[in-house]
Formats: sequence, structure tokens, C-alpha cells
Amino acid sequence: MRKLIITIAAAMLSVFGLSAQNFVHYHWFDGENSTVPAGTRGRVVFMGDSITEGWGTKGTPGFFDNDKMVERGISGEVTAQMVLRFRRDVIDLKPKTVVILCGCNDIALNQGEYNEDYTFGNIVTMVELAKANKIRPILCSVLPAAAFPWRKEVTDSAEKVASLNARLKAYAEANKIKYVDYFSAMVAPDGRSLNPSYTNDGIHPTLPGYEVMEAIIKKAL
Repeated sequence: MRKLIITIAAAMLSVFGLSAQNFVHYHWFDGENSTVPAGTRGRVVFMGDSITEGWGTKGTPGFFDNDKMVERGISGEVTAQMVLRFRRDVIDLKPKTVVILCGCNDIALNQGEYNEDYTFGNIVTMVELAKANKIRPILCSVLPAAAFPWRKEVTDSAEKVASLNARLKAYAEANKIKYVDYFSAMVAPDGRSLNPSYTNDGIHPTLPGYEVMEAIIKKAL
């Protein structure tokens, strides 16, 4: 069944002129995954995009150790790409918990037109995969994003972020899943953008921003 799903996905991607190898970063974390020790109790995997990836380099030193606290973020990825590598980078590491933070790049049109139903569905799929494998999912709000420096034609990102976050929160509450609200703690006074105290580009946190996120997620864990 798994081979069939991958084959179908590859065929679909070829229609859009993409190869499965280029679309899904299956081997991105091969080296790191091979060094994750077996049997670590209480392991937490952070699944995400550049915000999670940047956390590993710009956050508090030592927060991630590739043993109990594992960072698996890939810059530029959309939720569909994360679904396809979820087994390799989350399930196979046998964590107790997975922290899912994504959706920003979908809104930024990184892989084509944005459809909230598709993005929400991809996130739900990751939650369901986690639960089916006895992994506790934690859902995170998308961070504030009033504009994307690399996609200036997107002028309603703040509204789309708010809509997706509302949907994720409602889903989490209805299904008794922990929801972590980074948005409220990091939004600027305008209610739309990432607080400039926490970012240099309006999208990616700096160390002060990651310190806020670390304090919040530690309470959730």
C-alpha cells in the first residue's frame, strides 16, 4: 500500500513537471536520522518549514539535541511535502510527541495556488498519522505574517493566517488535541504582523522570538 501511494503521488507530480525526488526531501535528514538513538523516552520531534529549521540554528543553543528534542524543519516546504516525509522524519524516530508547525508556505504560494481546505487537510493527515502510531500530536498556530518578502503579490496573508489558525484551533478543541498559540504571543500591535522585536524580515523569528516560542512549547510539553 505504501509503495502504491508513493507511485500515485509521483505520477501526479509529473503532471506538473515535478519529480517526486525534487518535490519531497526524503533524504534531507538521512544523516541526522541515522544517529538518533533508539529507546529514548519522551522524544519530541518538531515538524515544520524554515521557521522550525531556523529554530535549530537561531534558537537557544542546546534546545535541540537530535535525541530527545529533534528538529525536522525544511525551508520552503508546504504541508503536502511534509505529509509525504512524515513517516521517515517522524514516525520512524518513534517519538512520544510531534509538534506540528506549518502552513505559512502554503499561504505564500510556494507550490502553487493556496487552498485552505487542502492545507488544513494535510495538517489533519499528519495528526491522524501521529495518532495511528501512538504519537501525541501538538498543533501550533501559524505565526503572524502580514506580507511575504519573496511573494509580494500576496496581499491578504494576514487574513488567511487568521482563518487557518481559527480552523486549527477549533479542530484541536473538538478532538482534544493540544493547541499551541504562538500567534497571540508574537503578533505586533497591529494584530497582523510579526512583532518587529522578534524578527528581521517579518516572517522568521530571531533569538528573542524563539525564546518566546520555547517558553510556550515547554509549558505544552
